[in-house]
Amino acid sequence: MIAAVLLAAGSSARFGRNKLSESLAGVPTWLKSFRALAAHPQVDSVGVVCSAEMLDEIRSAVPQALFVVEGGADRAASSKIGVDQLPSGAEIVLIHDAARPWVSHDLITRVIEGVERTGAAVPGLPVTDTIKQVVGDQVSTLDRGTLRAVQTPQGARLNLIRDLSASGVVTDDASLWEQAGLAVEIVEGDPANKKITFEEDLEQKMEETRTGMGYDVHRFSKDPDRPMILGGVEFDDRPGLEGHSDADALVHAVVDALLGAVAMGDIGEHFPNTDPRWKDKPSVHFLKFAGEMLAESGWSIRHIDCSVIAERPKLLARREDMRQAISEPLGLTMDQVSIKATTNEGLGSLGRGEGIAAFATATVYRSA
Repeated sequence: MIAAVLLAAGSSARFGRNKLSESLAGVPTWLKSFRALAAHPQVDSVGVVCSAEMLDEIRSAVPQALFVVEGGADRAASSKIGVDQLPSGAEIVLIHDAARPWVSHDLITRVIEGVERTGAAVPGLPVTDTIKQVVGDQVSTLDRGTLRAVQTPQGARLNLIRDLSASGVVTDDASLWEQAGLAVEIVEGDPANKKITFEEDLEQKMEETRTGMGYDVHRFSKDPDRPMILGGVEFDDRPGLEGHSDADALVHAVVDALLGAVAMGDIGEHFPNTDPRWKDKPSVHFLKFAGEMLAESGWSIRHIDCSVIAERPKLLARREDMRQAISEPLGLTMDQVSIKATTNEGLGSLGRGEGIAAFATATVYRSA
């Protein structure tokens, strides 16, 4: 059994208010940390050690928690309180700061694997700045090649640490384990696993991410000279698709994905096929409009992924041109736009070559 102890009993003195209740895209910081631990497939249960003021809030929000108890006078005392709450069946304990809400599953896995190898493990990052040690008037430079900036979660086999008590000031759990003579393995840390200490730390990482999906389908035109426009690119294949504009099913799907991600309607609402202004209009115009709408509301586009279902034309030879035609009006790089193509294996109207369908998924983000 692997159990985690989430430490949420700090005073937030340097932050100026309770940083653990600050909202990250609608989720309190402590709860985002709790969910990251609880969602890991190897973590069986999570308990919380918190301040007296947060007991009711946390008990109400996470009734599934292994325990929710009041913390001690300092970090070491709170860690011991949490460890003492663990059942005898727990073999490995992970102790994590609730102020590190961006901990990844990969990092948690690395710590668990380190504990399994060595008995205790902590994540650490190489130090890139030159570090000076100042003792009174004496200043010396430390060898940064031997230094690591340590993060949480920090893990150990429970039978090795259950009865340990701190001697003097310790700033992390590994310090206590080192005092007891335990070997502690340093596993690879994660630069994204930052600790919220000052308000600017929260501002840098507060980000809302959304995903939208778009779909469009057009039948082939009965006009033998109708141009074939797909993904903003004209193909030699004739006839093209029937529609009020240039009938670019792929770009239409992308536009709907972008608008849908930010709840700004759809392409038919902004460019109705009853409006003569859009007759035979290049669809990249709609794409640029959608990008501008997002930008005006503070949204940025992270990635667009598209799939085209068509018996014809063959897209592979023009795929890079299509990626460029979609990325440029949106101010994206080509590696932010993916286009895939498949047939419908002769099934249904698409399989009979009566038209083309396209799906698009867009991921967007903005500061929360």
